[in-house]
Amino acid sequence: MISHYHILYRGPLSSCNYGCTYCPFAKRDETYTQLEGDRQSLDRFVNWVEQQDRSLSILFTPWGEALVRNWYQQAITRLSWMPHVRRVAIQTNLASRLSWLEDCQPDRVGLWSTFHPTETSIERFGDQVLRVLQSGTRISVGCVGLKEHFDLIEQLREAIPREVYVWINAYKRETNYYSPADVERLIAIDPHFATNNNRHASLGEACFAGEASFTVDGEGDIRRCHFVGEVIGSIEDTDWEDCLRARSCPNATCGCHIGYVHMKRLQLYPLYQEGLAERIPADWSPSRNARST
Repeated sequence: MISHYHILYRGPLSSCNYGCTYCPFAKRDETYTQLEGDRQSLDRFVNWVEQQDRSLSILFTPWGEALVRNWYQQAITRLSWMPHVRRVAIQTNLASRLSWLEDCQPDRVGLWSTFHPTETSIERFGDQVLRVLQSGTRISVGCVGLKEHFDLIEQLREAIPREVYVWINAYKRETNYYSPADVERLIAIDPHFATNNNRHASLGEACFAGEASFTVDGEGDIRRCHFVGEVIGSIEDTDWEDCLRARSCPNATCGCHIGYVHMKRLQLYPLYQEGLAERIPADWSPSRNARST
């Protein structure tokens, strides 16, 4: 019997206030009707969560930036006060107002925050991180590990308070992108970079996805994860838990953190524990990061 579920929610929102050249959603505009549809989908999901009696953690993984929309701020605030919601977290560029965090139960909220060097400065981003910390909210910070940004990533690590975990997402569009020296340099910042710098063989592997973890879209459809398209159920079903069971992965590899973190062979649940949703290792401390000393 599963005692706790990890849910990843991704509604139809597909717009962003940033213009990163590598992102298809950069500076995309949505119509009022599209935005209203996203708001209604989110409201249905939050209402469903409120009706549950299972222990839940929720991670919002929007296509684009959600925290510039007040309905996501309101949803996270509301979820943080539900007694059965252990954690509610969201992936964000941190480029929105943060005063709404004052209305949350801070130890229930986590921000998975990405620094985009072409869109903001370390100083501006660092100021936002400090505001989050002052609110008592948990936060991790990270960046894509492009070679041209190595110096900036090191500067980011120096600028961010030592208690904040800084992760690095490996650039995987080119094979053998990093030299051994590059990997060593990045591990000095993120001790878990080597795990991310991998497309883990996953075909036939046991995974918590579809068993203890699952995704929900704006229609309420349930999938085992973002990387397997098969719909296995719906939150509208009164017996929605019946669709969840142990499954093996149908994909050849898994290279994204929100996917491979659930692979049983990698044993990452014990590593992240309560920080799984917001990507903070349970044993994180400044002394583990050579760049912070």
